[in-house]
Amino acid sequence: MEKKVLVGNVEVGGRPFVFIGGPCVIEGRDITLRIAEGIKAITERLGIPFIFKSSYDKANRTSVKSFRGPGLEEGLKILGEVKETLGVPVLSDVHSKEEADIAKDVLDVIQIPAFLCRQTDLLVACGKTGRPVNVKKGQFLSPQEMAYVVEKIESTGNSSILITERGTFFGYNNLVNDFRAIPIMRRFGYPVIFDATHSVQRPGAGSGISLGEREFVFPLARAAIAIGVDGIFMEVHEDPKRALCDGENSLPLSELEEVLRTLKRIEEVL
Repeated sequence: MEKKVLVGNVEVGGRPFVFIGGPCVIEGRDITLRIAEGIKAITERLGIPFIFKSSYDKANRTSVKSFRGPGLEEGLKILGEVKETLGVPVLSDVHSKEEADIAKDVLDVIQIPAFLCRQTDLLVACGKTGRPVNVKKGQFLSPQEMAYVVEKIESTGNSSILITERGTFFGYNNLVNDFRAIPIMRRFGYPVIFDATHSVQRPGAGSGISLGEREFVFPLARAAIAIGVDGIFMEVHEDPKRALCDGENSLPLSELEEVLRTLKRIEEVL
């Protein structure tokens, strides 16, 4: 039987599906609050539970010249303001044991990036915080191998675990989705999230940046809902062309309501 995971005031697992979204990286206080407020208004109208996501530090950017975010201290301050002002749970990535111990005081969900999902010390440290942990499946892992990732977090006594599917390497600079991964990973007993925007990313395909194929975000999200995921993860920006990170695979805020409305209809049919 699949566990339900309580994230702040949001229950993940079962129905309705949960929406996790926000800009890839925190670009500043005002724009972050605007996007969070816009998403909250949409999800409230549709009756979809919402967890806000944005990274205070994108430590795995392709180029050393790429914008990484405001950093741990300032980023957590902004996320804390989103949480307090809008009353929504917040999620961000951590990259080290030390970060996890600090971020736990603000974050409702600690996220482990896909490239770090096999780092035992990091997994254990995040588990020990007692916070829900969202771990992204590495692009290099089979869904079956995620059982060992889950086992490392469980070893700390923490059973508030989310697993996110975000595509698998298919040659160079390309990702594909094997939708068998969703029911396979649900067998581990925890909610499974589908990352619809990172799944259409083309890692490192640009000149020092990753590209993306935004036109496939909506069809992949529809497929994931039809299969039965517990949540949809999307990077959302008010103007993706001007986004400082992952703009090519981010969904415009102006399109979000119709996308979520359709996903909700598919879920209701199921």
